[in-house]
Amino acid sequence: MRDDSNESVNGLDVAIVGMAARLPGAKDVDQFWKNLCDGVESIRVFSDEELLAAGVDPAALKDPNYVRASPVLDDIESFDASFFNFSPLEAKVMDPQRRLFLESCWHALEDAGYTPEGFAGTIGVYAGAGLNTYLLQNVLGDEALVRNVGLQQLLIASDKDFLPTHVSYKLNLTGPSVNVNTACSTSLVALHFARQALILGECDMALAGGVSLNVPHLAGYHHVQDSILSPDGHCRAFDAQARGTLWGNGSGVVVLKRLADALADGDDIRAVIKGSAINNDGSTKVGYTAPSVEGQAKVIVQALATSDVAPESISYVEAHGTGTEVGDPIELAALTQAFRLHTDRKGFCAIGSVKTNIGHLNAAAGVAGLIKVVRALEERKLPPSLHFQTPNPKIDFDNSPFFVNTALTDWKRGETPLRAGMSSLGIGGTNAHVILEEAPARPARKEDSQDEQLLVLSARSPEALDRVTVLLADHLEAHPELSLRDVAFTLQRGPPRPSTVPAGPCA
Repeated sequence: MRDDSNESVNGLDVAIVGMAARLPGAKDVDQFWKNLCDGVESIRVFSDEELLAAGVDPAALKDPNYVRASPVLDDIESFDASFFNFSPLEAKVMDPQRRLFLESCWHALEDAGYTPEGFAGTIGVYAGAGLNTYLLQNVLGDEALVRNVGLQQLLIASDKDFLPTHVSYKLNLTGPSVNVNTACSTSLVALHFARQALILGECDMALAGGVSLNVPHLAGYHHVQDSILSPDGHCRAFDAQARGTLWGNGSGVVVLKRLADALADGDDIRAVIKGSAINNDGSTKVGYTAPSVEGQAKVIVQALATSDVAPESISYVEAHGTGTEVGDPIELAALTQAFRLHTDRKGFCAIGSVKTNIGHLNAAAGVAGLIKVVRALEERKLPPSLHFQTPNPKIDFDNSPFFVNTALTDWKRGETPLRAGMSSLGIGGTNAHVILEEAPARPARKEDSQDEQLLVLSARSPEALDRVTVLLADHLEAHPELSLRDVAFTLQRGPPRPSTVPAGPCA
């Protein structure tokens, strides 16, 4: 296995050129990164008054196993339906996961600096969502609403099958539009398929991600002994006191292009995907929901082989890290087994889990961890994995390549570019592993020819324009390294516009 710097462009390399997310405690990627660096646990603990006001059964609060905590999102009720040409009735019955994901796709394209109309190639969508609890809890009980909408339209607005194609329709994207559902590994499997489509030439840009949103939103959960859910609302990945995780909420999308195309087009490359692989455990394990050392090790080996980099050049792994007594030791055993095929070194690779910050986001879990790793590569810093004090006694860290990163540390580059691995494992056995590398060095820039540039902003209302102006000012202040000429150029290209096709039959 080669271990050079890989500075030359590999035809299998795919660039991440844009990202967007709504995650617990974070309205965007920058806030998410700040929370990670500050060691924030974005899990909300509810008072009895809040839970009762949200409609939680008073009897549940008397149950000693009821956990009053959840990683929640703010303002999930809001949706700019008119921006996407939805009627109010369509928006009312639509799965909030669909609404959230549509907005994330729009913002991800905006972050990448592209419009569907202005991009000459085809754009694909690969994504998946969690269970539509909004349909079960809010819509089906309203018989008049169901009759008014009709079963066919209700199905289209509610079923997870239609998540990616609705994005393609509303943004007029003509590349492949593929629904992916592999439980907890959904969004990283979607990334793998998007990468493959780009390599095979099936599209020229791709959106990949996932979304999970539970309704009722402001609610805790009942802890069941030996389940995946934590008894106290905290996720202690790799720790001796690890007892599970908790289901969270969020949405994340990344924009992908072939690296050669991204370099030729002058894109802002945030990171490079060197390789990826997926597989399934099969039946050689304790049970359907149980993880497998053999299955996980194989997918890591496959991802390393496709990336053509040596494990010793990988200095961080974002683990699936659910913080369960059984799952964590199996995952570390699989990682160690895969790395040991090529190196005997010990303790050289940091490891962490974003689930200690935001819980387990189900279909969006993989993309949340991916965005964490991309930002870490950009900033060359490793944020802490929380709640690690004493190692799980079933994990032999001393004889493994890994150690848990417990503090914000500088991520120092050695002879090779910074590289990271990332795992996402789905209940049912579908595993995914991705190898990431920092963006290639940018060519030296010429200084701007003038100190002043015209920054053109647009919005659909005066209030929105004021908000956009403030956001731009804040962004420029936070990133003084940006070229005003580049900012002006991107703004003049305009934000992505959704299709102006008429609203559906519910209008």
